[in-house]
Amino acid sequence: MVTTKPHAALLASPGMGHLIPMVELGKRLLTHHGFHVTLFVVTTDSSTTTQLLHQTSNLNSLNIVQVPPIDVSHKLPPNPPLATRITLTMMESIPFLRSSILSMNNPPPSSLIVDMFGLVAFPMARDLAMLTYVFFATSAWFSAVTLYFPFMDKKTMESHAQNHEPLLVPGCEPLRFEDTLEPFLFPGGDVYEGYLEAAKAIVTADGILINTWQDLEPAATKAVREHGSLGRFVYPVGPLVRTVERKQEHEVLRWLDRQPGESVIYLSFGSGGTLSEEQMREVAFGLELSQQRFVWVVRPPNEDASGSFFDVASGGDVAVGYLPEGFVKRTENVGFVVPMWAPQAEILGHPATGGFVTHCGWNSVLESVLNGVPMVAWPLYAEQLMNAFMLSGELGVAVRVASEEGGVVRREQVAELVRRVMVGSEGGAMRKKVKEVKVSGEKALSSRGWLCEMSKNCELHLQAKVSAA
Repeated sequence: MVTTKPHAALLASPGMGHLIPMVELGKRLLTHHGFHVTLFVVTTDSSTTTQLLHQTSNLNSLNIVQVPPIDVSHKLPPNPPLATRITLTMMESIPFLRSSILSMNNPPPSSLIVDMFGLVAFPMARDLAMLTYVFFATSAWFSAVTLYFPFMDKKTMESHAQNHEPLLVPGCEPLRFEDTLEPFLFPGGDVYEGYLEAAKAIVTADGILINTWQDLEPAATKAVREHGSLGRFVYPVGPLVRTVERKQEHEVLRWLDRQPGESVIYLSFGSGGTLSEEQMREVAFGLELSQQRFVWVVRPPNEDASGSFFDVASGGDVAVGYLPEGFVKRTENVGFVVPMWAPQAEILGHPATGGFVTHCGWNSVLESVLNGVPMVAWPLYAEQLMNAFMLSGELGVAVRVASEEGGVVRREQVAELVRRVMVGSEGGAMRKKVKEVKVSGEKALSSRGWLCEMSKNCELHLQAKVSAA
């Protein structure tokens, strides 16, 4: 009889949005389900990754292995899609991952958990007789669209792309063309085919984990779980977010301590999101017009909305210099500008924070919801458009930025949206609603049963592996 704990290997692809939820999943597997956990972190810049890990609390219990930095720039075409660069980076990490797993004993990993960009590791895992799991660090709605994608006919996809017809997904809200995913814009193109292959690989996994919970997305969660024979292998495991522990005395937290309750709006566009120089100026002037207290995380401008994805740590010394002349001085009594990075979980959990201007990355969405903070939804790329629609159109916990001529959101709209969240009856209603959602998330998080079935599968698999050996 095998009594050894199962050992799960987790593979996190580059980027804070991929690393943080994978870390939190590892913590839950270890503390609530008795797993040994080894987290492999793939990076393109070891200093940036070290900084990201430093920003994530309570890692002592996890065995973290940083894959040596991988540079694939010489293998990429000019201006490659973000997904292409990440996928190639993951492919180059496989030899190191394989040799590391083969060197582990007592017990060896019996399962591999990857995000969408780690699917390239599945053949290796199966060659080593490991169970394979996919972790969607995003919504059940996005997961449902992905899982049903291989079963959609090309004519439907072409009508969506060319005629802008909503994309129908069984059991879910139709996907509007305005909120669609980049691969769907050009059916038959390289990005489309790459996403299709990924979706086909996902449905071959032994299980699928999704960072959401039933009460947040009842229809989409049901749709995913009823996806043919796959349903019983889908586990809604959220909400997994960083634990707020105020161990560091960051200057911005001391500033927040001096502000009235729910009086400050926090602005951050994620670890990889960037604004153009013109858009930065409009945000700055919009904040002044709003006459609201604010904390704003700024980084150097970039015309590419994901411009800092692979370079999170650089540019802090010049970021503030791109703001309008005199802005910092004029707003010094009501605002706080933070170059590059701020302790987001602690800021959103602070009593003074009353609103959040967000790019709608799923980590940020969950952190805001679990702290009862209403949002201004300002999506930049990937599935963030879908998240923005859910927050504003379905859940009623956000107001959404509207596109303007030239693609730049003007200061008047910035000011209006900030005030709608921070003052008046509409902001109050959103705040009440998001706090109700917060309670349901806390209830889901307190349950320890969401991975029991997966744990049993891994234990049985481990027993079979040890017996065979």
